[in-house]
Amino acid sequence: MKIFIHDIRIYAHHGVMPQEQSVGGDFIVSVEVELPDPIAIESDNLDDTINYADIAKVVQTEMAIPSKLLEHAAGRIAKKILFLYPAITTITVRITKQNPPLGLACKGAGVEFTLLNT
Repeated sequence: MKIFIHDIRIYAHHGVMPQEQSVGGDFIVSVEVELPDPIAIESDNLDDTINYADIAKVVQTEMAIPSKLLEHAAGRIAKKILFLYPAITTITVRITKQNPPLGLACKGAGVEFTLLNT
């Protein structure tokens, strides 16, 4: 089963450039987790699955910690969620910087990180 939360919009201070670190910018974060079929498909009980509100809180907390690289932020998010939910078999975190300092118009640039829980 996959559980996901897409396009969390967050203002954060990630980037290599000093202006990015001081002024900040807009980011979009998505998280998708895979797990064996949870008991919740029968029990209808939130305690028997992964609460995507908890995932959103982890994203919010970790994005509030400045990083130079989005790779670093994505790795922290993935590892923290895996720590909270060890039943997860695979997690994918995608972070998009809305207005990257490229000198070109684009919808965003970012990273996608997939981690297998072995």
